[in-house]
Amino acid sequence: MNASTATFAPSTAEQHDLAVLDDPQEQQRFTRWRVDRQGRRMGESVLRLSGMWCAACADTIEQALAAVPGVESARVSASAERARIEWDPQRVRVADMVQAIRRAGYDAVPDAAEPARALRVTENRQAIWRLFVAWFCMMQVMMMATPIYVARPGEMAPDLRQLLNWGSWVLSIPLVWWSAAPFLKGAWRSLRTRRIGMDVPVALGVLVTFIASSGATFDPGGIFGHEVYFDSLSMFVSFLLAGRYLEMRARHRVAATLEEALARMPQSASRVREDGSLETVSVYALRPGDLVQVALGESFPADGELVEGRTQADESLLSGESRPVPRGAGDALVGGSVNVGAPVRMRVHRVGADTRYEHIVALMQQALTERPALARAADRWARPFLWVVLALAAGASLAWSFIDPSRAVWVAVSVLIVTCPCALSLAAPSVMVAAAGGLARRGVLLQRLDALEALARVRHLFIDKTGTLTEDSLALREIVHAKSLSAHEAAALRPRAAAMARWSTHPLSRALVQAVEQGGADAAMVPSADGWTQVREQPGQGLSALDAQGVEWRLGRASWVADAPVEDGSDALQAAFGPRGQVLLTFCFEERLREDAAAAMAALRAAGMEPALLSGDAPSRVQRVAQRLSLPVAAAGATPEAKLQAVREAQARGEVVAMVGDGVNDAPVLAQADVSFAMGEGALVARAHADAILPSQRLQALADARSIAAKAMSVVRQNIAWAALYNLACIPLALAGWLPPWAAGLGMAASSLLVVGNSLRLAR
Repeated sequence: MNASTATFAPSTAEQHDLAVLDDPQEQQRFTRWRVDRQGRRMGESVLRLSGMWCAACADTIEQALAAVPGVESARVSASAERARIEWDPQRVRVADMVQAIRRAGYDAVPDAAEPARALRVTENRQAIWRLFVAWFCMMQVMMMATPIYVARPGEMAPDLRQLLNWGSWVLSIPLVWWSAAPFLKGAWRSLRTRRIGMDVPVALGVLVTFIASSGATFDPGGIFGHEVYFDSLSMFVSFLLAGRYLEMRARHRVAATLEEALARMPQSASRVREDGSLETVSVYALRPGDLVQVALGESFPADGELVEGRTQADESLLSGESRPVPRGAGDALVGGSVNVGAPVRMRVHRVGADTRYEHIVALMQQALTERPALARAADRWARPFLWVVLALAAGASLAWSFIDPSRAVWVAVSVLIVTCPCALSLAAPSVMVAAAGGLARRGVLLQRLDALEALARVRHLFIDKTGTLTEDSLALREIVHAKSLSAHEAAALRPRAAAMARWSTHPLSRALVQAVEQGGADAAMVPSADGWTQVREQPGQGLSALDAQGVEWRLGRASWVADAPVEDGSDALQAAFGPRGQVLLTFCFEERLREDAAAAMAALRAAGMEPALLSGDAPSRVQRVAQRLSLPVAAAGATPEAKLQAVREAQARGEVVAMVGDGVNDAPVLAQADVSFAMGEGALVARAHADAILPSQRLQALADARSIAAKAMSVVRQNIAWAALYNLACIPLALAGWLPPWAAGLGMAASSLLVVGNSLRLAR
C-alpha cells in the first residue's frame, strides 16, 4: 500500500461508523426514496458538511461526489453547509459518498439533529483551539517585537535583535502549521481541482510573509533583507481566525434554530398491545392502524386521529404560533406537534415520509441546499476578481521593488489579504438562509430561495377562493321552512334532517350535522342515524330513507326532494328536506372564511400588494366573498386556461405576479406566476409547482413573507454595497503602502463578520 492510499484508508472505527450509514432503518432519518422514469429505485440523501468556508468548497465537494459511480447528482450549499445527493443504491452506498467527501478534505454526517449537533461541537472545539494557539503565539511574538520597535538606533545589540527574531520565528511555526491550516488546506484543494477560491490569496499571504521573514531571520544580508514580519503574520492569522470563528458561530446558530423547529419528532413511541399493555417501539416501527399512547409533554409520533381523551396540541411548527389548539376525539393530530393538555391515545394514519412533518423537513432541506441566483452571480464575479487580486499583488510587489525594496513583500501581502472577496460571496447566501429560517418560524416553507427576490417586487397577488380564502367546512346561514309549518314543527324536523345527514360524508351533510348539534336545544333532540331505514345516496342528488311508517323522505337538491322542477338557485349552497314530493325545510349555507382572511388582506394591501380573487367557482359565490373582504374580482367561473390567461395578461403589463392556490386546477397558474404559494393541505400537484408552502394555512403568513422578502433584498443590497465600498477604499491604501498586513487581516475579517451579522437580523 502506498502512502497516498494509506492516508485515505478508513480506520476500523471509521469503517464501523460508515457501515451504520448503510443500515436501511438508519437511512430513514436522512434519505427519501423515489422511482425514476426508468423504474429504478433512487435515494435522495441530505448530509451536513463541515470544513467549508466559501463557494469554492461547494464546487470541490460537488466534483468529488460527481466522480463517485452511482451518484446521479449532487447539490452543495456552502451557506447552509448541506449536500443533497441523488444516488442509485444498486451502484453506490452512503458510506462511499461520505468517504469521497472526506478524501476531498471535508467531513459529512447525516442531516439529523443529533449527529449534526455532534459535528458542530467538534468543529467548534477545533476552531477554539486554533484560535487559542494563534492568539497565544501572537501575544508572545508581539512581546518580542516590541523592544525592536521602541529601541532607538544603537540601543539594541545586533545579536539581541537576532535572538528576538529567532524567538518570533519559533513561535510562528505552530501558528502557520496548526492555526493557519484551514487556509492552507483550502488553497491546496482549490489548486488541486484547478479552481481558484477565497483561501488562495490568504494562503499566499501567509506563506510569502513566513518565507520572507524566515529568510530575513537566517540571512539578514540576503535577497529578503533584514526586516521580519512575524508580528504582522501572527496578527493577520489571529484576526482572520477570530472573524471566521464568529462567522461559524453565526451559521451554527441558524442551523440550531432550524433544527429546533424541525427536530420535534420523537425517536420512540408507546404502542398499545391488544391486551391493553404498552410497549416502547421505534417511531420507524409504527404502522397505520396502530394505537399509541402519548404522555403529557411528549410529541405525537405520527399523523393520526385522537381516539381517547381531550387535550391541546402545540402546532407551532405548522402555524408559526405557539398558542396551543384544542383537540378532541375524532380530531386530526399532526406528527411533531406537542401534547400540552393531557395524556391521550391516538390512532396512527400516516408514518415516516408520508407525514406532514417529514414533508416540512423535506421542503426545508430542499430550500437550504439550493444556491440562489444572487449567490451564483456573486460567485461568478468573485472568481475573476481573485485573478485580479493576484495580478494586483504581483504588480504592487514589482513596483515597490523599484520604489523601496524593503517594503515590496509586505505591500504584496497586504493586497492579497485585504482584497479577498469573502464578504462579496457571503452577501447573498447568508441573507437567503437567514430569511428562510425566519419564514419557517412564521409558517412559510420556501422550496426555492430565488423566490425571495421576486416576492420582494410583487405588486399583484391573485388568490384562489375555495380552500384558500375559505375553509373546507361550511357555515349555516339560515333555515327556510314551508309556510304550512309552524315554527315548532320546523324546529322538530331539524334533528331528523341531521340524523339522515349522518349517513353521508358530503360537505353539506357534515355542515348540517355540525350546525344542528351546535344549535343549543336542537342538539339534545338529534337522534342516532339508525332512526332511518333503507338509506340510499343518489350521486349528485342527495339521500333518501324510510321512516317508521314507511314514508320516503329525502335530503338534497330541492328539485329532487320535490320530485319536480324547482327554482332553487343552482349556484347557492342549499340542502332541502322533506317527504318525497314536498320541501318542508331548506338549509342555506355559506362558505366559512378563514379566521385571519380579512386581517391578512388588509396587511397585504398595507404592504403595497393588490390582492384579487381568481376563482373557478360560481360568480355569485365569488362575488359574495369578494364583498366580505373588499377584494376586486379578477375572474370568476374561470377554467384553468382562463386563470392562466389572467396571470399572463398581468405579466404582459410588466407586473410581477404572485398566486396563492390549493387545487389540482391551480397547478398550471402556480407554475406560470413569478412567485407561487400553495396551502399546506392542498393537492400534491399544486404543492409541487409552488415556490413556497403554507403548512400553517395562515393567510397572515403571506404578509409576513412579503415583509421578510423586502427586508432580505434590502440587506443583500447593503451587504453588496459594503463589500464594494470596502474594497474600493482598502485596495488603494494597500497599493500605496499605507495598510500593513495585520490591519489588512483585521479589515478582511471585520468585513465578512459585518456581512454575516447584518444577514442574521432576518432570522430573529
